[in-house]
Amino acid sequence: MNFGNRLQRRREELDLSRGELAAMLGVTPSAVSNYENSVSFPKEPVLLRLFDCLETDPNALFRDSFRQKGKTLSAGERRLVEDYRALSAPGREAVRTLLQSLRSWQADLEAGKPEPEPRQIPLYRSPAAAGYTAPVFGEDFDYISVGDDVPSSAEYAVRIQGDSMAPWIEDGEAAYVNRDPLGPGDVGIFCVDGELFCKQYYRDPGGVVYLFSLNRARADADIVLLPSGGRSLVCLGRVILRAPPLPGRV
Repeated sequence: MNFGNRLQRRREELDLSRGELAAMLGVTPSAVSNYENSVSFPKEPVLLRLFDCLETDPNALFRDSFRQKGKTLSAGERRLVEDYRALSAPGREAVRTLLQSLRSWQADLEAGKPEPEPRQIPLYRSPAAAGYTAPVFGEDFDYISVGDDVPSSAEYAVRIQGDSMAPWIEDGEAAYVNRDPLGPGDVGIFCVDGELFCKQYYRDPGGVVYLFSLNRARADADIVLLPSGGRSLVCLGRVILRAPPLPGRV
């Protein structure tokens, strides 16, 4: 008995019409007819949905068809199918999306298409003293290649020197920055009166701005800007960092 015969028999056992099964699979009734008459074979996403719609073991349902193609399911493949069936609907959709991406990537490789170039962002060169960062504008920089360990939202990097942001940003470590809006508790790159700092941001209801060192042993490096103080403050970016809570005194 081939795949089409098994499919039709199981559909009839469940008292499903071709139209009902087609609606469950997201295909046309004529497509189901073609499957049952061995005119065509379901594509992978439809085949995966058949496992659920027909409430049957996939290897038992498709054994003969796979054997004819030299593709009898191994024990490991059957376990993968069982794991897939145990997932929620969003989980199954995520698996299907990943499979489609991997197959597209494999097809590109087989077609001889080159792999995409690694993502590059600018790393600004000049470090400064404790809590300072490299100037972001008008400064020499190098492009660096970044992998999956670097947040995809990073637009540039700056090198931090000193211990005022330790242990969250160590001396000499690169901080990755984007231009997202800054909220209370975020770490940012700030220009204060022409000097550049990496600090944790907070603005109180009275308009006082606090720029905190994450290393509270270096609270001496905090900066407080009063509304009427006449000092200039520009935020040049948000550091992509899961920062600790703001100091309790705020």
